Amino acid sequence: MRFEDKVIVVTGAARGIGEAYARALAAEGASVVVADLNEDAGQQVAKEIEADGGKAIFVRTDVSSAESAAAMVEATVAAYGGIDGLVNNAAIYGDMAFDLLITVDWDYYKKFMSVNMDGALVMTRAVYPELQKRRGSIVNQSSTAAYLYSGFYGLAKVGINGLTHQLAHELGGMGVRVNAIAPGPTDTAATRTQAGDAAKDLVKGLALKRMGQPEDMVGACLFLLSDEAAWVTGQIIAVDGGQTFRH
Repeated sequence: MRFEDKVIVVTGAARGIGEAYARALAAEGASVVVADLNEDAGQQVAKEIEADGGKAIFVRTDVSSAESAAAMVEATVAAYGGIDGLVNNAAIYGDMAFDLLITVDWDYYKKFMSVNMDGALVMTRAVYPELQKRRGSIVNQSSTAAYLYSGFYGLAKVGINGLTHQLAHELGGMGVRVNAIAPGPTDTAATRTQAGDAAKDLVKGLALKRMGQPEDMVGACLFLLSDEAAWVTGQIIAVDGGQTFRH
C-alpha cells in the first residue's frame, strides 16, 4: 500500500493505459481522480474502483483548457484535501488523423498539439502549487514514437520529453519530481484502431516478441510516483519490449 493517504490525478483514465494506472494506484491505497472528457467511461471506471474497495472520483477535464484544469484542482482539493501526484496521460490517439507534417490541416495540428503536448504543461501549471505542499511527483506519458518517424504524433512526444526535462529543473527546488514513461507498441483499443494488422509487424522489431499490455506500464508508473524514486527526476523510462536503442 505505497500510496495510502496519497491523492493521485490521472488524466485520460477512462480507458487504455490511463485506466490501468488508475486501477493500480487505487489498489495500492491511493485516492484517485479519473480526469477525462469521456464522462460515461470515466464515471464507470471510478464506480468500479469504488466497488472494488478503492477510492476514486471522476472529474470531467479538458487538459487543453487552463480553466478546466483549475476546476479539476478545485474539485480534487474539495474532495480529498490536496494532491500528491499527477499522471499526464491524456492524448488524442485512437481517432488521430493520418497526415504529414507538411500537409496536415493547421487547425487540426494546433488542436492536436494543445492536447498531446501543451496539455501536460497546462495540467502541471494548475497542479504544481498543490504538489509543492506535499513534495509530490509528476509522470508524463511519452512514447517511443519520440525516437522514430511518426509525424506530428512523434513530434508531440518529443515535446513531452523536453517538458519533462525542463519542468524537472523548474520544480526540483520545490521538491517536486518530474519523469516520463515511453511505452512501446501497446495493445489498447486505440492502437488496434490506429495500427490494425500492422501491429503484428511492429512485434517483429521488438526484443520481446509480443505487444505490450497496459499492465506492463503500471510498474514503472507506480515506481516513479513512489518514494522509492525519491532521487529520480528528469528521466524518460522506455517500457517498450526492447524496441528502441539509446546511447
